[in-house]
Amino acid sequence: MNGGGMRPGIILLREGTDTSQGKAQLISNINACQVVSDAVRTTLGPRGMDKLVADGRRVTISNDGATIMRLLEIEHPAAKTLVDISMSQDAEVGDGTTSVVLLAVEVLKQMKPFVEEGVHPQIIIRHIRKASSLAVQKVRELAVSFDINTPEGEEMLLKTASTALNSKLIASHQDLFAPMIVDAVLSLSQEVDGLDDLRGMIAIKKIPGGDVRQSFLVKGVAFKKTFSYAGFEQMTKNFTNPKVLLLNVELELKNEKENAEVRIEDPEQYQSIVDAEWQVIYDKLDACVNCGANIVLSKLPVGDLATQYFADRGLFCAGRVEDGDLKRVAKATGATIQTSTNGIFEGVLGTCANFEEKQVGDERFNLFTGCPNSLTTTMILRGGSEQFIAESERSIHDSLMVVKRSLKSKAVVAGGGAIEMEVAKYLKEHALTIEGKGQLVVNAFARALEIVPRQLCDNAGFDSNDILSSLRRKHTQDENGTWYGVDIENGDIMDTFVAGVWEPSDNKSNSLASASEAACVILSIDETVINPRSQDPGAANGMMGGGMGGQGPGLSNTMAGAMDAVNAQKGGSRSGNLGNGVSYLKGRGGG
Repeated sequence: MNGGGMRPGIILLREGTDTSQGKAQLISNINACQVVSDAVRTTLGPRGMDKLVADGRRVTISNDGATIMRLLEIEHPAAKTLVDISMSQDAEVGDGTTSVVLLAVEVLKQMKPFVEEGVHPQIIIRHIRKASSLAVQKVRELAVSFDINTPEGEEMLLKTASTALNSKLIASHQDLFAPMIVDAVLSLSQEVDGLDDLRGMIAIKKIPGGDVRQSFLVKGVAFKKTFSYAGFEQMTKNFTNPKVLLLNVELELKNEKENAEVRIEDPEQYQSIVDAEWQVIYDKLDACVNCGANIVLSKLPVGDLATQYFADRGLFCAGRVEDGDLKRVAKATGATIQTSTNGIFEGVLGTCANFEEKQVGDERFNLFTGCPNSLTTTMILRGGSEQFIAESERSIHDSLMVVKRSLKSKAVVAGGGAIEMEVAKYLKEHALTIEGKGQLVVNAFARALEIVPRQLCDNAGFDSNDILSSLRRKHTQDENGTWYGVDIENGDIMDTFVAGVWEPSDNKSNSLASASEAACVILSIDETVINPRSQDPGAANGMMGGGMGGQGPGLSNTMAGAMDAVNAQKGGSRSGNLGNGVSYLKGRGGG
């Protein structure tokens, strides 16, 4: 060794950095994911339980997988992947957010013994991807297509909406909500791209109080009465075939904002300035009235002067209308939002069959119905508590997304674990044609798919081993057993397709693909580096001077000791700059 002494380590990472790698790190990530899945495992299916999550400010009661995963605020870097796939499933399909997490974690759990025995992760990943591709292809082959323009097609949409609501808080009211949801989505499907903006075109308004069965659907636009000034009660609240003017203009008297100095010689000149300010607002109001509008809505405030002005002339006005509501009114009535009151002509005005102000619970709502473009709908939800209505809204959103996905894919599969059992049977048969370790991996992937029917049984309180044995026998030995799944009511097996438990085929395809991809991502991680935040803002200034006396306070004790040893052996000093909070790590350095 040059100099006969120790050499300094290579400085790579900031002090306090946590690093772990190798097989132990991979197994640790899998264990962390299993802990996360245990948090949502019991929410799956019609007999799933709810979770109460309190963050100190508000309380959320839900059994929606994506909502729970988001509220848990998971810190583990690898387990956050599960949150991502759950949110992706929620955005893409709407339903299946719990099952996609369970599938991903079960795949990891089945692969854990291979990792412990030393099988290279890349071999496992390659065969997981192959098994996933085969599974998605099999789902598409098994899917039953339908025509939405036939009565059978509409019945299928109703069944998919009901299936999505089965596991929700409002499952007992699906006879009310399922037809509402299908009607709302079908009204959007009349336009080519209407389904793409589902959230923007279907509004859900929540009104606490009353019975949940007092909820109703408005085929048009409904929004809560906005803040209003004196004179509002004198307005006309009911119109037939009105002309609607939409503005992004402030109809309020404003003083001159500029800090300008105006020199006047007599009081009449001051009065002319005041008159000019009033004239500006009156010109705007006259323009609104002269264009022939009966209803004036603005995104910006409508002041007390304008409110009284319109009331005296038999018009209805509302200011501070939410942007989403204004866009829906524009879409439904055919009006164009104006940013100026100059040059308004009849072509920018919209219309509808009826407008009225209606009392719903403690709130007053403005309703536009009989719109020429029936591309927007509004659902008014009632309920006894805030938590119940919030969970109802999430449930309806999931069901809306499922119906939308059914309309796009025009194909369904049976739920209740039937499709998972059939795909598992197919993969087990296919695994026999594979040589080497791939056969074991594909077999393990097939076993992982059985987590869905198994968890459905566990959550309902049934013996999952007995029911799964019956399902395996039925799917393997009976040619007509393709659609047999778990019978939640009787603790047995049944043909879930005949029973009307239907889901969009895209739901299952997306679940399998996302779960497999998440499992592959986690299996491909062999090292985790967690950088701490620098606790010493001045650490970046820590520098080594010409001698050891020049060492700044930013040096750690370990680093200072190492540099002392080197300098003593060399008989000289060593200079260099340290980065912000760097760490002294083991290694071989130059010298």
